[in-house]
This record gives sequence, structure tokens and C-alpha cells, in this order.
Amino acid sequence: MIVVALFMFVFIVFAVGFLVFWGNNPGEITVFLTSEQSFTLPTAIMLVCAVLLGLLFGNGVHIFSALANSFGTWRGGRKQKKAAEISVVYRSGVGRLLSGDLKKARTLLRKALDRDPQRIDSHLALASVAEQEGNSQEAIDLLQTARKIDPKGLEILFKLAVTFQHAGRSEEALVVYKELLANDADNRKAMRALRDIQIEQGSWQDALALQKRISKATSSGPKAEAEKQQLLQLRYEVARNALLNGEAEQAVDACKDLIKQNAGFTPARVTLGDAHRELKRDADAIRVYQEGYKALQKSIFLARLEDLYIGAEDPAALLSFYRSRMQEDSEDLLLKLYLGRLCLRLEMVDEALQHLTDLEATGIEFSQLHLLLAEAHRRRHKVDEAVVEYQRALGIDNHLSLGFVCEDCGAKHFEWLSRCTDCKAWDTLVLPERKQIQDAKLIEGPKAIPHGQRVY
Repeated sequence: MIVVALFMFVFIVFAVGFLVFWGNNPGEITVFLTSEQSFTLPTAIMLVCAVLLGLLFGNGVHIFSALANSFGTWRGGRKQKKAAEISVVYRSGVGRLLSGDLKKARTLLRKALDRDPQRIDSHLALASVAEQEGNSQEAIDLLQTARKIDPKGLEILFKLAVTFQHAGRSEEALVVYKELLANDADNRKAMRALRDIQIEQGSWQDALALQKRISKATSSGPKAEAEKQQLLQLRYEVARNALLNGEAEQAVDACKDLIKQNAGFTPARVTLGDAHRELKRDADAIRVYQEGYKALQKSIFLARLEDLYIGAEDPAALLSFYRSRMQEDSEDLLLKLYLGRLCLRLEMVDEALQHLTDLEATGIEFSQLHLLLAEAHRRRHKVDEAVVEYQRALGIDNHLSLGFVCEDCGAKHFEWLSRCTDCKAWDTLVLPERKQIQDAKLIEGPKAIPHGQRVY
């Protein structure tokens, strides 16, 4: 009732207003449609027509807008419903993938992808299925398709690069990592992956340049020290590569700088000595090797010294160095081993035996020591002692046991066990040479004469 009364009130006010306006404006207005066509109406009627046309146009726009919004809402609802249904299928597929049911995962994810070919996560998940099935090419194809949809997607590029790596296509992985870094220059994970490929390829300068960026970005935190050490190692590889390319002076300078930064980095000291030898500066090389052994007590320095002195036909100088070091540190067992071996090479058998038996008396057990002892006894014509040492070196007992080895981890065992004590795997202990023996074939030809038989 209130609405009707309000409508009647508005109508009466409009009618009164119209009559008053018409009474005050009795004239007419002529409107020309063309130069020849026109029509004439009272001013009041013309005004009412203009108002009505304006209201009609306004309501028309409002109705069209309302219809468009309703249609958009309807379409959006359908799209959301479809997206929700696809998401349910996708999540089910991912769940199957995580549970290891690759066949069902493939079916569900393919269904999700068919319903929405533009969905990136479906491409990624289906690529994971293909990769786990061993079909790297299908995985790459799926990722390449996703890459076309989103060319700068970091997750897509990273997964594509990793898949290339797993497929053994390092060059293509390298290109993708570079593209990824072009889009995200500070992506440390990508930088490390690219660096590892460059290390694998021996591109030391490129790897070093990238490592400098990584170290700068990782100046603090748990990985900072590891990245700093990696930087040192790559700088060393660049120096070693310089030596291999005939740039010995450059290698000398680089190695000296590395030793200043890390005096315990053995490769830098060894390569510094090698560079001096390349430059015919044997005295400097000897000094570097001797200082390296005194500082680090690594056998590589003794091996380098022995090679240098024996090559120069000056074993007496090496013997003098060994003996002087033994006087400084009589408990240096590593030096005692090398001194015993050198004495044996120089036919100083009695002194060799003394040093080697001193080592054996400490309880040390390794095949090379027994071989040296066996050779010393043989040169002293002590056959029985030599045989015993050879047996120890070869791990042979009186029963001529052949021993066993774990097929999984390679651990050696003197007797068969149902389970390897090192890697805990069952049923893996076999004869060390089992595969070699099984794969071999007897050579066809005249049969050998059995032991104890003779043909007359």
C-alpha cells in the first residue's frame, strides 16, 4: 500500500508540474530529421519525450549490465566448478604418485591434463610419473610444453634442467640453467647446479666465476664455510690447469696464494712443487715437498721426493733427508715405512728389515708391509719367512681359503656370513672373482694331459 500511495503521489506531482510547465511554455518546437523531413511538437511534450527516452536508455543500460553480470557469474561458477573438479582429480593423481602407484597416477593426471591442457602443475606431476617410469624423453616433452605456456616459470625450468641432467644431456641442462639464471640471477640452487655441470665438464674458469657469485651470496650461514672451501678448490683447479697448459709461473703464483689462505690444503703444495720442477727449479721443488711433509705428514710428499731424487740418480740425498727426519721424530711410522722401502730398493736389506719389522711389531696390518717384508726375506734367502709374509699379503691361510666379498658394498670377509656386517645386506657374500669366473669360457683345443699321466 505504501508503494502504491507513493507512486500515486509522484504521478500527481509530475502531472501538476507538467500542466504548469505547459501553461507557462505554450510554444512549439520543430525538429528536423533531414533537410526535408521534420516534425513539430509542443515544448512540454518534447521535454517529456526527452525525459522518457533518457529513462528508457538508462534502464536499458542497467538491464544489459545486470544480464551481463549474471552471465559472467554463471560462467565463472561453471569455470570454478570445473577447476574444482580438475583439482580433485589432480590431487588424487599426486597422491597416487607419492604412494608409488604410477599406473593409477598416470591415468588420473592425464585426465586432469586433458580437461585443462593449460594447467602447469599437471604437466609437472605427469613429467614426474614419466621420469620415475624411466621415460625421460616423455618427461622432457611434457616440461617443454609447460615451458611454452609459462616461458619464465622457475619451477618448470629447474625441473627441465634436472631431467636433462638425469638423462645424461648435460649440455642442454646447462643451457636451461643459464636461462633460469637470466630470469632469476640470485637463484643459488641453480647456480650450484650449473657450477657442478661446469666442474664435470672441466670448465674450471667458468665454474670459478660462478662460485665467486655463490660465495658472495652465501657470506654467512651454515653453508658459508663449505662454499669458501669450494672456492679454494676451484681456484686450485684453475692453477693446476695452468700448469698443464704450460703456464708454470702462473701456477706457482696461484698455489703460493692458496697456501697462504689454507696452509693445510695438500694439492696446492704438491702442485707448487710440480710447477717448480716444470721450471727446472728442482731445489725449490725439494724445499716445497720437504716443507709439505713436515707440515702435513702426507705420503704424497715422500713419493714426490723419491721420484725426484731417484730420477736425478741421487738417492743418497733422499736417504740423508729420511734419516735426519727420523732423528727429529723417531716415532714417525709413515717415514719409517718409506725409509724401509728405500733401503730395500738400494739393496740395504738389513736396515730395511730393521725398519719394516719395527713397523710390524706395532701391530700394523696391511698387505704392502707384508710384501716388503717378504721381498726382504727373499733377498736374504730366508724362503720360509718370505712365504709366510707372502701368504699374509695375499690373505691366504693353510687351508688356501679364497674368502668372500659383499656384492653390494665390496666389504671383504674371511668366512661366509648370511648377512654382510658392513652394509647389513642379506645373501650378498660371494667369491671375489665369481663373476669373472662365470663369464669366462674354456678355450677349445687339445686337452691338457692330466697330472700324473703320460702318453707313450
